[in-house]
Amino acid sequence: MTRVRDDARAVLVIDVGTSGLRTALVGAAGTLVDYLHVVQPPSTPSPGLVEFDAMRMYEAAVEAATTIVRRNDHIEVASLGITNQRASVVAWNARTGEPVGPGIGWQDLRTVIECITAKSEHGLAIAPNQTATKAAWLLANHAAGTPADDLRFGTIDTWLTWKLSGGAAFVTDHTNAAVTGLVNVDTVDWDPRVCAIFGLRVESLPRIIASREVVGPVVGHRGLDGIALAARIGDQQSSLVGQGCITPGRTKITFGSGGMLDMYTGRIGPSEAKRTVHGTFAIVALSLDGETREIHWGTEAIMLSAGTNVEWLCSDMGLISSPQESDEVARAAGSTAGVSYLPALLGLGTPDWDYGARGTLTGLTRGTKRGHIVRAVLDGIAHRGADLLDAALRDAASRGVEAPATLRIDGGMSRNATFVQLLADATGKAVEVSPVSEATTLGAAFLAGTARDTGAIWPTLDAAVSTWAPATTVRPSISDTARATARDKWAQTLRSAKAWIPDLSALDF
Repeated sequence: MTRVRDDARAVLVIDVGTSGLRTALVGAAGTLVDYLHVVQPPSTPSPGLVEFDAMRMYEAAVEAATTIVRRNDHIEVASLGITNQRASVVAWNARTGEPVGPGIGWQDLRTVIECITAKSEHGLAIAPNQTATKAAWLLANHAAGTPADDLRFGTIDTWLTWKLSGGAAFVTDHTNAAVTGLVNVDTVDWDPRVCAIFGLRVESLPRIIASREVVGPVVGHRGLDGIALAARIGDQQSSLVGQGCITPGRTKITFGSGGMLDMYTGRIGPSEAKRTVHGTFAIVALSLDGETREIHWGTEAIMLSAGTNVEWLCSDMGLISSPQESDEVARAAGSTAGVSYLPALLGLGTPDWDYGARGTLTGLTRGTKRGHIVRAVLDGIAHRGADLLDAALRDAASRGVEAPATLRIDGGMSRNATFVQLLADATGKAVEVSPVSEATTLGAAFLAGTARDTGAIWPTLDAAVSTWAPATTVRPSISDTARATARDKWAQTLRSAKAWIPDLSALDF
């Protein structure tokens, strides 16, 4: 490819989410030069099942990537990074290049019983949203007739890299592999014992490599051929990198349908791969290429429903006409007038992990108005964000990691000014809002754009993330005393919502 001016070079990113995908070009200033979003929701053939067409996903990604490169043909594409929804799995025949069954999404619950069995019979803490039992289900239900030597299993990063490389690169990175439930935390490599329990051959699983590592060029895709496949990383870790959180204590929360807090903790890994007493999980934050691969760790806390609650106000309750209207309505209300809402439509995640908890709306009076309820919903999501932060800080303190001075956020709800203020008030932290709502795209670009032997956009990852600057910073507007009172009231609301469905509350993964 002909060399052009440095200000006319960019990194191509394929960013695959749960309900769609985007492709983007990210320039040296750390901003989106151009992007294209494709809606591609999963299918739910019956309650609890979440599937996707892996071939259609691949074809849509290629079409979108080709389109964005062609309409910016004056820009040199230095490399390609992939970021993806984690734990979703694809099984395919390496000889034909075709999936052998449906892709199984991370939200799919068809293997809950298998997760319970794995714990009771083998002592394995495998959650339904991890890959292990989903891959085993595909093996049992769709692999008949496919020779074992031809069968491949992989998360979405693996599937796309394999297809884009013309079958030459069968790899995944540490961030994706570590959330499959199939990795030994000490070696950060496939655990033969665990794989055998689920009937999976290690040979059918991809080679685990660094998040930033060139595995060859794109092959067989006109318009994309020759671009270096330089990075692959799970979506939440990509958002962490994309918001510049690569020093110990730096923390981000992504507020989408759910809420995901990730805190960078450093180079020291966990002693065991299970949920902590504070309800968080150790994750691989990223890994870097080099003579000795650098593995960096983090802590993750999870809110099962965030933006879903706003969608409920709109689509099911009819209190607002669109999610965007929640900002205006809640701001006009001025307060919740004593109304409190717990966003537990799908149960509670960190720190409680109570799948039988349910959403609650308390403090209603004859004077309660629409705006009070809408504001209470946003306030409840903000307090759940504070719960995640509190849990992560407790775990971080036990590892000698200092609390962050600020909190960084992205996701659709980061564009809701009233919500951001409520979050600052609930956490007592200044909240820095990402300049792009999907910081996942930036993270994959920063990694791919610093890979060696690609004509890197940035000399180092530190230099890449230094381009990040918040769109706005929102500081707390209430006193510490008022915050403590609000958090005490929140604790009462939290207690009222637990164990509504005892059988579900008894589940523990």
